[in-house]
Amino acid sequence: MNEPNISPELIAAHGLKPDEYDRILEIIGREPSFTELGIFSAMWNEHCSYKSSKKWLRTLHTEGPQVICGPGENAGVVDIGEGPDGRRMALVFKMESHNHPSYIEPHQGAATGVGGILRDVFTMGARPIAAMNALSFGAPDHPRTAHLVKGVVEGIGHYGNCFGVPNVGGEVRFHSAYNGNCLVNAFAAGLADADAIFYSAASGVGMPVVYLGAKTGRDGVGGATMASAEFGADTEEKRPTVQVGDPFTEKRLLEACLELMQSGAVISIQDMGAAGLTCSAVEMGDKGGLGIRLDLDRVPCREEGMTAYEMMLSESQERMLMVLKPEKEDAARAIFEKWDLDFAVVGETIAEDRFLILHGNETKADLPLSKLSSEAPKYDRPWQSTPAPPELGELVRIDPIDGLKALIGNPNYAHKGWVWEQYDHMVMGDTVRPPGLGAGIVRIHGTDKAIAFTADVTPRYVRANPYEGGKQAVAEAFRNLSAAGARPLAATDNLNFGNPEKPEIMGQFVGAIKGIGEACRALDMPIVSGNVSLYNETDGNAILPTPTIGGVGLIEHLDAVVAARPEDGDWALVIGETRGHLGQSALLAEVFGREEGDAPPVDLDAEWRNGAFLRDNRAYVKAACDLSDGGLALAAFEMAETAGVGVALEPTDMDQLFGEDQARYLVACSFDQAEALMAAAARAEVPIYSVGRFGGDTVRLGTSEAPLADLSDLYRGAFARAIGAA
Repeated sequence: MNEPNISPELIAAHGLKPDEYDRILEIIGREPSFTELGIFSAMWNEHCSYKSSKKWLRTLHTEGPQVICGPGENAGVVDIGEGPDGRRMALVFKMESHNHPSYIEPHQGAATGVGGILRDVFTMGARPIAAMNALSFGAPDHPRTAHLVKGVVEGIGHYGNCFGVPNVGGEVRFHSAYNGNCLVNAFAAGLADADAIFYSAASGVGMPVVYLGAKTGRDGVGGATMASAEFGADTEEKRPTVQVGDPFTEKRLLEACLELMQSGAVISIQDMGAAGLTCSAVEMGDKGGLGIRLDLDRVPCREEGMTAYEMMLSESQERMLMVLKPEKEDAARAIFEKWDLDFAVVGETIAEDRFLILHGNETKADLPLSKLSSEAPKYDRPWQSTPAPPELGELVRIDPIDGLKALIGNPNYAHKGWVWEQYDHMVMGDTVRPPGLGAGIVRIHGTDKAIAFTADVTPRYVRANPYEGGKQAVAEAFRNLSAAGARPLAATDNLNFGNPEKPEIMGQFVGAIKGIGEACRALDMPIVSGNVSLYNETDGNAILPTPTIGGVGLIEHLDAVVAARPEDGDWALVIGETRGHLGQSALLAEVFGREEGDAPPVDLDAEWRNGAFLRDNRAYVKAACDLSDGGLALAAFEMAETAGVGVALEPTDMDQLFGEDQARYLVACSFDQAEALMAAAARAEVPIYSVGRFGGDTVRLGTSEAPLADLSDLYRGAFARAIGAA
C-alpha cells in the first residue's frame, strides 16, 4: 500500500503545529513515515502528553502516608488498612473523561468511557467495586440535549450493568455552555492487596511483549488526537473515531487478568486506552528505560488488510499489553485460552532506545522511544487571571416557596432517579447507600469497613473565580464524605476546560489548579490520579471550566455510617456559619436568570474543623447532608422528601434560606441529641444553631408553605419532563 506524502495539510490533520513537526525532523534527522507521523501525533497530543498542563499539575498535593501510588500510573492507590485475612488492603481509583466521543456517538462514547476506566483499575491488580459518573449537558431545550442524555445514560448503564459493577453516585448538570460539547467523566474504584499492586514499567531485556484481550479493528483510529481538538463544522465526520465496546468481553478480560496476576507471570501490564498499542508500548518502555520491538504481523486483527498505521493507532476496546516472564508463557496462554481471549507474543523488550515497528517484512517505524515521551512539547502557555466579578446588586425579595419550586422544578436540582434507576447499584451485594442520598457507600466484602464515594464541582463558581471555585470543589467533596461519616482519604481529578491557547482559558485552568492544590493540602486529600481534558470548545465557544473532583473516604465500621434520612419530629440544626452569600447561587441563576457576583469564599480551616466535628460527634446525629447548591432550603427539602416527611424552617430571609456559604452541614437530631451536639459545639467553638424541625406533611419556609406531596410530584417528575422522557 502506498503511503501518503507528508504534506503540511497532513501534518495539520494530525494535530501537529509546524514547529512541532520541525522538532520531529530534528529528533529523527529525516522525514517520518506515515506510521511514524501517526505515532508522534498520538504521543504528542494534549490527551497523552499533557503538554499544556504538566507544569501546573506538578504543583498539586499528591503525597501522604495513605498514598501507595500517586499520579503517573494507570490509577492511584491508597492504603485502607487490614482486610479480613489480616493483610493490608488498597483502594485503587481514577476518573477520566470521554467527552468528545460521547458527543459524537453518545451510547458508545459513554460506554467505552466506562470500559476504559474499569481497565485502568484492574490493570493495577484490583477488582472493581464501584463506579460513578459526572455528566454535563447543554440547555434542556437545545435540539441535541435530549438525544445526548438518553444515549449517554443508556451507554453507561449498558456497560456497567453487563460488566457487573455497582454505579453508586455522581452528578448531572445542564447549562447552555455545554450545548456543543457535553462532558462525560467516568470514575471507577477497586480493591487489591497492598503488596500486590501491578505497575506498567517494563524491566529486563529480551522479555516477551504480549497482546491480551480482544482483536484489533479500525474503530477509534485517531481518537486521542480527536480528543485534543476543538469541535467545528466537521464534527459528524469524526464519528468513525469513536470506539465500540463489549462489556462481556471486558468481564472475561478482568477475570483472566486477575488470574494471570496470581500466576506470577506478569512483569508489567498496561491498558490499551488512548492511542492504543502506541501509547501502551511507549509508556511501558519509557518507564522502564527500555526499547520495544513490535511485529504487527502477530497482532490479532478482526478486519482484513489493516495497515501498520491503523494497528498502531486503533483504540479498539478490551485490550491489554503485558511484559511477561518467558518461563510462564505457556501457563499464561492457557489462562487466556480458557477465557476465550486472544494471547499473542507481538514483540520483545530491547536494550536500545528504539521503538521498532515491523509489518509485512518492512520496517514501518524506527524511532527513539524515549523521545516520544520525554521530548513531547511542554508549554508554559501565557495566561491571564480571571478578573474579579462586579459585586452583586440588590435582589427583589421573592416568596421562599416560589424559589424552592423554581429549583426543584429545574432538571439541575430535580430528583435524578430517571438517571440512576437505569444503573445497577446493588450488583455484588455490598452497596450500603444507593445513589440519590449523598455520597455513595460500598462495604468492603467480608469486613465491617466501607468506602464512601463522591464527585463534585460547581462550574459557575469556577468561571467567576477559578481559585475559589477550585477550592470549593475539593471542599464539597470533603463535606459529602464527612456527612456520610467517612474520613476523607484522597481524590482524583478530571480537569475539563476549553482551549488552553487562549490566555483567559489558561488562566481559568491555572487559578483552579492553585485552588485545588491549596484545598487538598489543607484537607489532607492528596490527588493520586486524574485526567486533563482540554479543547472542550465548539466553534470557539468554551464550556464552563469544570474541574471535577472525585473523592474517596474510609468508614472504619458500618456503625459509623451517618444516615441521609431524618425521622418525623427530628430537630434541624446547621453546623457552620451562615452569612447569606447569593453570588453565583442556584437561586440567582434559576429564579432571576443571572449568573453574577463572586463565588462564595472557602475557609479551609473552617471546612476542616466543622467536618472533623461532625465525624467526631456522629453519635448525636441521625442524618446529615452538606449545604451547597440551593443552600439550606434545598438541602432541607431533599432530606425531608427522601424521608417522606415535611419540614418547617424558621429563617424567613431569602439570603439565609438560599445562601450558599461553605463549610456547613444540615443535621437531624432528636431533642436530647441536639442538646448534646450543641454543648459539644460550644466546647469546640464550632458555630451551630437550630433552624427548625422535620415532620408533618407540609414544607414551610418561614411563613410560606406548600404540601409536601405537591412539591414531591414536581421534584420527581421535572428531570424526565425536561428531556421529553416523562
